[in-house]
Amino acid sequence: MAALGGAVSEKSNRGRTRRWTTVLLLLLAVPAVRPTPYLPGVAPRSYASGEPVTLYVNKLTSTHTQIPYDYYRLPFCSKTKIHEQAENIGERLAGDKIENSLYELKVGVDEHCKVVCRKRLGKSGAKAFAQAIDDDYRVHWIVDNLPVSTLLANRHDSSAAPYRVRGFPVGFALATTTAEAVSAPTTAESSTDAPQQPSFVAGLPRREHFLFNHVKIVVSLHEAPREEGVYHVVGFRVEPFSVTHSYEGEAFDAATTRLLTCNAQAPVRHDASNYLSVDHAPLEVIFTYDVEWEASPTPWSHRWDVFLATSAMSGGPDDKIHWFSITNSTMIVVFLTVMVAMILVRTLSKDIANYNQSSSAAAIEDDKEETGWKLVHADVFRPPVTSPMAFAVLIGSGAQLGGMAIFSLAFAVAGLLSPANRGSLITAMLMLFVFMGAVGGYAAARIYKTFRGLEWLKCTILVATAFPSVVFVIFLAVDVALTAVKSTGAVPLSTLAALVALWFGVSAPLVVAGAYVGFGRDVAPHPVRTNQIPRQIPPQPWYMHPVLTTLFGGVLPFGAVSVELFFVMSAIWLHQIYYIFGFLFLVVLILIATCAEMTVLLCYFQLCNEDYRWWWRAALNSGASAFYVMAYAIWYYLFELDMAHGLVPSLLYFAYMFLIALAFFLITANIGFFACYRFVTTIYASIKVD
Repeated sequence: MAALGGAVSEKSNRGRTRRWTTVLLLLLAVPAVRPTPYLPGVAPRSYASGEPVTLYVNKLTSTHTQIPYDYYRLPFCSKTKIHEQAENIGERLAGDKIENSLYELKVGVDEHCKVVCRKRLGKSGAKAFAQAIDDDYRVHWIVDNLPVSTLLANRHDSSAAPYRVRGFPVGFALATTTAEAVSAPTTAESSTDAPQQPSFVAGLPRREHFLFNHVKIVVSLHEAPREEGVYHVVGFRVEPFSVTHSYEGEAFDAATTRLLTCNAQAPVRHDASNYLSVDHAPLEVIFTYDVEWEASPTPWSHRWDVFLATSAMSGGPDDKIHWFSITNSTMIVVFLTVMVAMILVRTLSKDIANYNQSSSAAAIEDDKEETGWKLVHADVFRPPVTSPMAFAVLIGSGAQLGGMAIFSLAFAVAGLLSPANRGSLITAMLMLFVFMGAVGGYAAARIYKTFRGLEWLKCTILVATAFPSVVFVIFLAVDVALTAVKSTGAVPLSTLAALVALWFGVSAPLVVAGAYVGFGRDVAPHPVRTNQIPRQIPPQPWYMHPVLTTLFGGVLPFGAVSVELFFVMSAIWLHQIYYIFGFLFLVVLILIATCAEMTVLLCYFQLCNEDYRWWWRAALNSGASAFYVMAYAIWYYLFELDMAHGLVPSLLYFAYMFLIALAFFLITANIGFFACYRFVTTIYASIKVD
């Protein structure tokens, strides 16, 4: 009773502490939403005037098909011997394939209409280019670890600053009746030379495909501080052109032939009458490029900032949407906090006080009839009848994923997972999941021992294999499909072997070690004893049906993250860079609070109806938010993505979204269970039971 009185008397102090904690978290998160700097100690590559700068080619990607391909899958110019650069496991899983190229760059040396090579395209080569154009494939290059970008004008607001888009298109296609009717896509740099791209008109007889065979490469340099004549590469962009080249003479030599369509005095411009169509094979294609070097005030440490659509200080529309989402989610948490506070401070405190002060048996019986949750004190910690081992495995797998998610987000907020390090986020998440196996094994062992389970070895094996097996089977199916279409997204056998080695060589032993420690420790006694004979559960009201409470329990947690989920999915499926992890950090905190408070509310209502079967319900009530995540993924596929409805693109999308929803279920189910377990333990420890 004294403990209860102290808890109630400290209500205002706790409220002030909570408010100050919230303010502190917000202050800590504000710098976190700024662009992530480079890691301390990471030095830039310095270049002197005239020094060669290597241009690497990477994969071809499309938001229309989501299937990445090797750059040289299309008949581009290539060296006699193609060398592939070493990649980390994250890059391989992302489908990157970095290779050498014929493009030559030297610091400060401009080039005008330099020939790369001449290609004679047959029907198959021309058809490959036309198909890539129809599927909206984009070319990705790399210079000094910077991805190539295209500077585009904002068509909706001509006064707005141009924005960067990673990669540049293979070409463009227009619905036309004659070649003279076409015009090039508008970029920020070419808007003065070319008209707006016309919309496709239904009913026109054909689409004309035009290849971008000339590129203007612009590299931005920043002079190194305190080092005269030494430069850092801080920008890399391309403006593509389509041009049907002509040249002097009959014979062609890339080194000596003089082109008539472009030179230093007459650079390439968008000319609708001279675009290079690939619809009339066989044809001759001459690939050329310009190189321009420009000075930039951007320091090397901030060269990735241009790829951010917004930042915390920009005040852009997306930034406002982030803050609106966080404000809206915070209101949900405040509402739930008030509800929980009313239950804990008013109802529960009154119930516990009356129950503990009742001296006679008759008074206790009268009080029990008024408040049903006390009637089940002898059954509330009874192990679940339905699959106690499966429940322990669920909690263990969720703890492993939760630990991975928390540490990954912490490293990202701290700036340790910069997008400059390709594949670092995927690599970090993979390695953290492997090392969190010890946490998963320990959590499952503690829960299973609480249930007085005896098959500890089987439980441990399931924790080590259940969730990874689901992931591996789905991943293998996707990999087979990608291999069938010869995509770079298909993981090579060496990488698969490395993944299996991490699974059985590191993760599984860590699960066993964690389970060994968990089973070896004594289980803390419950605050109340459990009867041998279970109490009969009275008929439940319709609104406490498990399906209804589960569906209702997942609504608010999903609502708290729905807006940020849109940005995360856009980053994944629209190939954008997402590293405003400060916003994501705040949203995750709100998600944890929402899941915990929603589960506590539903658990209290369930116990008040004398239903003590709360173990599975606690996990499912908050884990149901994953159902809404999957439903949102279907909506996003139908209405937001312009994705081809083929077997491989659909399999790729729904397989990975199912895995994301499954991981989301396991994590949120853990949050709900542990919050409910703490709640139940606390309230039953506060009553006197003879």
